[in-house]
Amino acid sequence: MSTDTSSRTVYLIDGHAQFFRAYHAIRSGMTSPVTHEPTNLTYGFVGMLIKLLREHRPDYLAVVIDVAGDRESFRSELYPAYKAHRDPPPEDFGAQVDRCLEILRRLDIPVVGIPRVEADDVLATIARRLVRDHADVHVRIVSRDKDLTQLIDDRIDLYDAYKDELVTPDAVFKTEGVRPDQVVDVLALMGDTVDNVPGVPGIGPKTAGSLIVRYGTLDGVLEHIEDIKGKRRENLEASRDVLALSRQLVTLKDDCDVAFDLDDARLDLAALPAARVGDLFHELGFSRHRDELAAISGAPPDTVAAATATSARLRRPDPQGGLFDTLFATDAAAPAADVAEAGAAGPDLTVITSRDALVDVAARLRAAGAFALDVRTDGPTSRFATPCGLGLAVEPGAGWYVPLRAPATESLPLADVVDILRGPLEDPAVAVVGHDVKLAINVLRAAGVTLRGIAFDTMVASYIADATRSSHTLDVLAVALLGRRTPALDEVTGSGRSRRAFAEVALADAAAFSVGNADLILALRDELQPLIAARQQTALDHDLERPLIAVLAELEWNGIRVDPDELDRQREALQERIVALRDRIVAVAPHEFSPDSPKQLAAALFNPPDADPPGLGLKIVKRGKTGPSTDVEVLEKLAADESVDTDIPALVVEYRQLTKLVNTYLGALKEAIRPETGRVHASFHQAVAATGRLSSSDPNLQNIPIRTDVGRQIRRAFVAAPGEVLITADYSQIELRILAHLSGDPALIEAFEAGLDIHRAVAAQVYGVPVDAVTSDQRGTAKMVNFGIVYGITPYGLARRLGPDVSVKQAGVIIDDYKARFARISEFLGACVQSALDHGYVETMLGRRRLIPEIRARNPQTRAFGERTAINTVVQGSAADLIKLAMVALHARLPARFPAVRMLLQIHDELVFEAPESDAPAAAAWIGEIMESSMSLRVPLVVDAAWSTRWIDAK
Repeated sequence: MSTDTSSRTVYLIDGHAQFFRAYHAIRSGMTSPVTHEPTNLTYGFVGMLIKLLREHRPDYLAVVIDVAGDRESFRSELYPAYKAHRDPPPEDFGAQVDRCLEILRRLDIPVVGIPRVEADDVLATIARRLVRDHADVHVRIVSRDKDLTQLIDDRIDLYDAYKDELVTPDAVFKTEGVRPDQVVDVLALMGDTVDNVPGVPGIGPKTAGSLIVRYGTLDGVLEHIEDIKGKRRENLEASRDVLALSRQLVTLKDDCDVAFDLDDARLDLAALPAARVGDLFHELGFSRHRDELAAISGAPPDTVAAATATSARLRRPDPQGGLFDTLFATDAAAPAADVAEAGAAGPDLTVITSRDALVDVAARLRAAGAFALDVRTDGPTSRFATPCGLGLAVEPGAGWYVPLRAPATESLPLADVVDILRGPLEDPAVAVVGHDVKLAINVLRAAGVTLRGIAFDTMVASYIADATRSSHTLDVLAVALLGRRTPALDEVTGSGRSRRAFAEVALADAAAFSVGNADLILALRDELQPLIAARQQTALDHDLERPLIAVLAELEWNGIRVDPDELDRQREALQERIVALRDRIVAVAPHEFSPDSPKQLAAALFNPPDADPPGLGLKIVKRGKTGPSTDVEVLEKLAADESVDTDIPALVVEYRQLTKLVNTYLGALKEAIRPETGRVHASFHQAVAATGRLSSSDPNLQNIPIRTDVGRQIRRAFVAAPGEVLITADYSQIELRILAHLSGDPALIEAFEAGLDIHRAVAAQVYGVPVDAVTSDQRGTAKMVNFGIVYGITPYGLARRLGPDVSVKQAGVIIDDYKARFARISEFLGACVQSALDHGYVETMLGRRRLIPEIRARNPQTRAFGERTAINTVVQGSAADLIKLAMVALHARLPARFPAVRMLLQIHDELVFEAPESDAPAAAAWIGEIMESSMSLRVPLVVDAAWSTRWIDAK
């Protein structure tokens, strides 16, 4: 976790909400004096953007959009009527959105969107990821969308740019009468006519809010339905099934597979390339906006104006064109005319619908010895997806499409296709090149084919070449590396009400799209292979990342069993505790108040006893923008302060923790269980985290809480199959061992070699006392420093973690003493920073590279962030390399040594397996040996392995 001392606010603009608001805010009829195209939307959006830049001067900014508008998502799969009756946007809407995206692109403001994922879910994912990973980050979403209200907490708020209004937890409680985390249940009860979300007849916002306030949650309403009278009760009874669906529809997903990091949103207003939009603003007639933007960036207006005469003129967008014709048109500094339209002269293709023709293709694939493969599917996940077609190519400019499901087409049966293509697909001597090959592995496995000759994955190769790239999707890479634009999937399937499954796409369009992808894959391979070789990263690709693809496919295929009854039991038990805690909080408070309201809680804690309402008169710890803060840091500080004679802070901390467990984890896990297997099949991603760490989604198992006992109990719901057990194997203090190896610090190495309690040994060094004289407090302090030093911990960050008895100055002394006692560690940290300064990047032990542009920033805060990133990447990235090596080795050797043992999960430094109970003792010992020997370090690697029928008991 980042430990910056300053507070950083990240602004996320809800793109389409602002596009529609701008369109309707300015009367239509406004046009460009040059091209005569409509400009009311563009003018309004740019005005909002300039006001935001001028008045808030954000250091971090990104725009999140619905890629191609309303699309089929998991919600429309759950409920086909979702958004089905929405009218299409006005005819002059799409081309103006293109203009807005072109302006953002030229200004280097990132635009984020994921096909088949709604923008609200992307916003939820990015916002919660940022506040989770960076303790000093505050997220401000520029939107007034009611669906986003559920995200609001002490570190996430909404901002209405037009009214200049901030929406905080207090504001939500004041206007809606409920907490932000209760908004989902209110929305489920009342439904949404705009999005066609069903609700309970006769229940509107006011009634829904009163029910949730009274009973706490939607489940609480249904549990107390006997207390509700008349027609309202009848309607609730009749709507039980509908309510479960509605809650799914209105709950935002916060674990989407979106490649986005804090670095991606970095904005330097002083370096804002205002000159790049000079010609475009002149063409649109935005002279006022041009001058305002120049003033913000510090560039003289005449410099921006001069760009008008010297820049090449952009093509005029077609007023009827697609919404995103320019989103991926080119790199920010390149004119749109330099980007080739891939579809304008696509590869020659042949559609294969006969056995004889397919036999010939199979022979040509084997003869070529290598081919590109693009797999088209319908469905949510790879194992359970329905294959629709295969795009194949052996050389640039030509290819074949094998339809498996297509309208008005007599496709070959899947069994015949599998039988004929099995040879080249399963022959390890025939090289297969793909993009996100993991998907192809499991789709083909479900059809009975084992894909063996995986020779190159362009997505993984792009990640190796530049792990900081915001997206590694095929269309983005085609533009960035080849200067070619490939159609997005939604341009083929349509969007909104007109969206079709891929199986319903006209055969000619489906074939052109898939074979076009195969053609691009070959071109990207030819671009990326020499790039990786030139950077001496071929071994990283060949020996680690490429074989890891099959490992992750195996994890996704296997899944892990989850006990839904245990989830229900925990949910019910926690709900009882939540109600009891609420009663206790109110009972000991100086006046009756709602503990769900931060403002009312602040009044109860900080108001003087003689105020109205009376409070406890506690000293205010820190202030937020709307008054005394009651965030978790404040409450924990008050709870630890012996002079504070009240249990309210500690009770509220527990209350919030339990509420989050119920709302965020227990329900989501149950919904993720696949009925076909009784298992959760999460998706694992190797091309997301810039450090090299793996991530997961649908659900995000990496975030299952482990720091509290009640959070750890969620692991009780993860179980083995009958007659089997779960084996867990966890590296012990791996990052500290990596630090000892890389730094060569003799004291740290000696402690590890002796098998000492590393935190006690470090405390003895820092405090100058014998190991057996170290107190528990001294050990705790050393533990904080040990783990924090890897992340570049600051005195402020350490003081915050050690509690109110340790000042920032004292924490600084502790860090200085640590560095003095472990001088080689301090030298190593400095070497990481110097390497980033010298080369612009750092590398892990296996040569994984991360660019660190912040290291040369003029802003000291940005530069400090770059220094911490450099250190963290080397240590954490090397630890990630290690566990990947172990996974690859185990995947290769398990079938021969323990054929019945299956790898299920990777969670940070821990691997989870499923094995017959009789194999467990030997398998656990063998797994530990393989993991401990996966990398040779100056200190011994230690793996703690155990087994049980439930994950929580494997210790």
